[in-house]
Amino acid sequence: MARTRRKAALAPAVQAADAPAKRLYLAGGYIRLSIEDSGKAGSETIETQRTMVESFIREQPDLRLYDLYCDNGRTGTNFDRPDFDRMLEDVQAGRIDCIVVKDLSRFGRNYKEAGNYLLRIFPFLGVRFISINDHFDTLAAGQSDTGFLIPLKNMLNEAYSRDISRKISSAIKAKELHGDFWGVFAPYGYSKSEANHNQLEVNPETAPVVREIFAARMRGEGYTGIARQLNGRGVPCPGAYLYRCGLSTRESYRDALWTAWNIKEILRNEVYLGRLVQGRRTQAAYKQAREERYAPADEWRIVPNAHEALIDEDTFTAVQKLAAERGETYRATLGKADDLKTPNLFRKLLYCADCGKALNRRHVYNRKAGGRVYYYSYKCVTYLQSTSACTPKNLKESELLTTVTDTVRCHLAAVAKLEERIGREWDARASGERREITQHIQAAEQELSRSKARMDGLYQSLVSGILSRDEYLTMKQRYSAQCGEISKQLDDWKQRLRDFERCGPSNSIFAVCRAYQNSGELTEELTHALIKRIDVHDHGRIEIELAYQDELQQLARFWEGATDV
Repeated sequence: MARTRRKAALAPAVQAADAPAKRLYLAGGYIRLSIEDSGKAGSETIETQRTMVESFIREQPDLRLYDLYCDNGRTGTNFDRPDFDRMLEDVQAGRIDCIVVKDLSRFGRNYKEAGNYLLRIFPFLGVRFISINDHFDTLAAGQSDTGFLIPLKNMLNEAYSRDISRKISSAIKAKELHGDFWGVFAPYGYSKSEANHNQLEVNPETAPVVREIFAARMRGEGYTGIARQLNGRGVPCPGAYLYRCGLSTRESYRDALWTAWNIKEILRNEVYLGRLVQGRRTQAAYKQAREERYAPADEWRIVPNAHEALIDEDTFTAVQKLAAERGETYRATLGKADDLKTPNLFRKLLYCADCGKALNRRHVYNRKAGGRVYYYSYKCVTYLQSTSACTPKNLKESELLTTVTDTVRCHLAAVAKLEERIGREWDARASGERREITQHIQAAEQELSRSKARMDGLYQSLVSGILSRDEYLTMKQRYSAQCGEISKQLDDWKQRLRDFERCGPSNSIFAVCRAYQNSGELTEELTHALIKRIDVHDHGRIEIELAYQDELQQLARFWEGATDV
């Protein structure tokens, strides 16, 4: 019995001695509040989550808080969240190895992605995961049945999110059918009522502009002409108006101008009849990739007399009829001049020298008694939108073709002449200069090799006691600086050799230009191969920037002896 009691007394001491020291985890607390939850009264707030997570980590002896990661106003249906990404970066960098959340719904409501993190990614990275309210800890999940409940809870979270989204969509649809406006911004000509933001009321600043646009169209004026008139008077377009009123912060709206598209959209919008038409573009009620679709007309929510009309029914109908007639006329002329059309050789090459925007290629087609006339001209888009925003540019393509063709031919002739000269003189000049540069490269490589060998031998001298530690460090620093300087010289000589070779027959400019030497006429391929940009000034003056121009000048200077390699 005495021997038995002795074993019992010693057992705890042995176990305590063999027990490993408890690991300390660097924890990251993750908190999230979705758009649907934000602003709610009650327990589900950012501060509540923050307090709970911080208190939990503080009370655990094996946890130490590294940082808190907060995604406020971010949905849990996907993991595209800035602070979640920052947390993963800290995980991958080894700064945290434990993640603590209030509950699984704060981590994510998509059960597939959440399960992928919990069951694959975090275990692979050696990251511990704790959900406080779910009493779930991956450190102990294998020791209880709790781990088997996680996929089910994730599925329930996603189902909850899907249900919430469906209910919200249904509520919005019901309100739209009741005549409530749910757009982000009120249509141009209206503003949202101060008393009820889902109700539209006439905007005294912009409503007269809408009426003016319809009146101008009734007089037979075109979309571009109406836009030019408004821009000329400085009337802000819909985007610019939103920016000036502080309703939008998009910088692209600041100096936006009226376009034909703006006019067309206003003229066909039924909202100016006092009618709300909503639901044209819809999204799935719940979907990871929220791809918009254009709904069929029978799914639109149409409510007549929802607000005050700006245009009467007769005017609106007449404008739509005019648009249909002109559309038919345009479609009837399509294809009649296809045999006269030519490809756009200067696509993405031609720019206004003043505003910097690409010039617009426009065609003119006339059927006369003597035959058909069809030609192209290039005009400044900015000037077309507003005559005060830029100076007029009207360049006929025939004149441009003549100038560019002459320039390209001169360029090709100059390159061919230079290539011929280099071909005659390269071998005689290259051998001496290449030999000199190669000798410098070889000398630098040898000196670098010797310096590295001397530096490698320093450690053996230190171990053998030939050098003291201070002497070793001093000499190592000196040899290291020496190797760095020689390496720099070596790189300079190699670059010098490459530059020298570029001044010879192998330069790419010769191969490119040689391919087009015998071209009979200007083609799109040739134009884009040899021209970088064409700037058009007033009175038809053009400035052509050739491709390889800098390279050609460098080659010419080299062979004239003006510069050294």
